[in-house]
Amino acid sequence: MDRPKLEVADVFRRYGETYRQEHGASLCTAQRRAMTAIEVCRTAVLGGHLEQCDHCGHQRNAYNSCSDRHCPKCQSFARFKWLADRQAELLNTQYFHVVFTLPQQIAAIAYQNKRELYGILFRATAQTLLTIAADPKHLGAEIGFFAVLHTWGSNLLHHPHLHCVVPGGGLSPDDSQWISCQAGFFLPVRVLSRLFRRLFLEYLVKAFDAAKLQLFSSLESLRDRSSFLDYLAPLREAEWVVYAKRPFAGSEQVLDHAGAIRIA
Repeated sequence: MDRPKLEVADVFRRYGETYRQEHGASLCTAQRRAMTAIEVCRTAVLGGHLEQCDHCGHQRNAYNSCSDRHCPKCQSFARFKWLADRQAELLNTQYFHVVFTLPQQIAAIAYQNKRELYGILFRATAQTLLTIAADPKHLGAEIGFFAVLHTWGSNLLHHPHLHCVVPGGGLSPDDSQWISCQAGFFLPVRVLSRLFRRLFLEYLVKAFDAAKLQLFSSLESLRDRSSFLDYLAPLREAEWVVYAKRPFAGSEQVLDHAGAIRIA
């Protein structure tokens, strides 16, 4: 006999209070608010309404939804529409799944500066892909792609990374023809990683110099510019994680994964 499938709300209702007691200090107000919204979604706590079929007139009572953007149930239709829109844009070519991940030291800064750092992540990723793809030594074409931000890993720890869905080719510089990459090979990940690292750190230092970063608690010492640069120094030599692979089950597999926990 199949066991009933647990939903996120079931887990939160069963274990949420215990988790808050044990990890409350690490939860921000937004996270607490999201947990509570998911717990009470479609329950008597939010009240109810009467639904009626337009065709047969059948009526039923239903609980109200929380409408929180993080709620899996309330996002189900938005996710379905988003996936359908993206699938309609797919070309008849091979696609690649490219992921750009921030090092943990940068993730700590991003946790305190989400809007600024995630903006830099998108900007550096886009510039990296466009620059390397346009290089005649690699593809020599203008590519298109879309990226989805995931801020948490499967272990529910803060882990900012971008999932990019990229076609295996692009338009020639004069827009006269389609240039395909090698079968099963997109762009060299080490080249992508090195440029991504350089661009991201350049944008990050510019943000610091423009006083766009808020550094507090364990990062308060980085308010001093020399300390901030010292903190970044080891990252200029470290390998940043970028990987690209062709989805074995087709481009739809990448879309499903990218949209699986899409919350915005």
